[in-house]
Amino acid sequence: MTRILTRGDLLTLLDPDACLAALRDGFVQDGAAGFPGQRIRAELPFPGTATALIPGLLPGTDAYTVKVNAKFPAARPALRGVICLHDGRDGELLALLDSATITAWRTGLAAALGTDALAARRSDVVGVVGAGAQADLVVTGLRLLRPVSDLIIHDMSPERAAAFRDRHGGRLAGSAAEVAAHASIVVLATWSRTPLLTPSDIRPGRHLTTLGVDEPGKQELAPSVLRAADVLAVDDRPLAAAMGVLAAADLPPEAAHATLGEILRDDHPGRTDPGQVTVYGPVGLPWQDLALSRLAYREAERRDLGLTVDLLG
Repeated sequence: MTRILTRGDLLTLLDPDACLAALRDGFVQDGAAGFPGQRIRAELPFPGTATALIPGLLPGTDAYTVKVNAKFPAARPALRGVICLHDGRDGELLALLDSATITAWRTGLAAALGTDALAARRSDVVGVVGAGAQADLVVTGLRLLRPVSDLIIHDMSPERAAAFRDRHGGRLAGSAAEVAAHASIVVLATWSRTPLLTPSDIRPGRHLTTLGVDEPGKQELAPSVLRAADVLAVDDRPLAAAMGVLAAADLPPEAAHATLGEILRDDHPGRTDPGQVTVYGPVGLPWQDLALSRLAYREAERRDLGLTVDLLG
């Protein structure tokens, strides 16, 4: 039997603390050693792209995921698709999960882990540029990991920015540069294809997390910001150089000083001085889909939530 888990089901099943713990464990293991994940992207004859992430694997987990997404920036939601959770022993399709929800949760909460690992230790003013679902989860995760004294928000849609403020509190800003002028942590989660921040916008001690650069052509930070960073971290060097922040700045894999896994394992010190400028630029890895899909599936089995179907019947 295959369990179908909708967005509503997943919002009932997922717990931020449990998801943060699962993602942290995955980064410490650095995904599935020896089984590099792949991101396959195809242009479409429509105003969007198709993306597949395969295989989602973690050491010691007898299951894997395959994710297929459609990305249509002008649509709402802009991301639609499905995650297939398979039994690793015989390939049985255990569950079909809404990929937009899993992707927002794993991307946002993994970014919260990276932000917390690199930002200076203090009560922070957090700035958000791009007030969508991923930024929602970054703010939720950060508030579980560290004190947040204030929130400043900018989005191209004033209505979306105001709705974000209504959910999380804080105040609105008129531009990305205004956010960076006031926030010690800046989270960018946009579809931008031109830099939103340049070196003149970045003050000493700032931390920047750039989430929007997950495929070729997207860019949120000027290349000079990345080159000048005291610590530039990614989730995966080859992928970041193929389609992430390194590719956007025409930088090789070794330009990343560290991966988040290296920092969480204490193989790299991360930030060593409060005045340093740090950047975290993840692409998003297939094993993250598995980590949260497995959590949701096991909880759904325990609570008998979601529709079960026999696809072979």
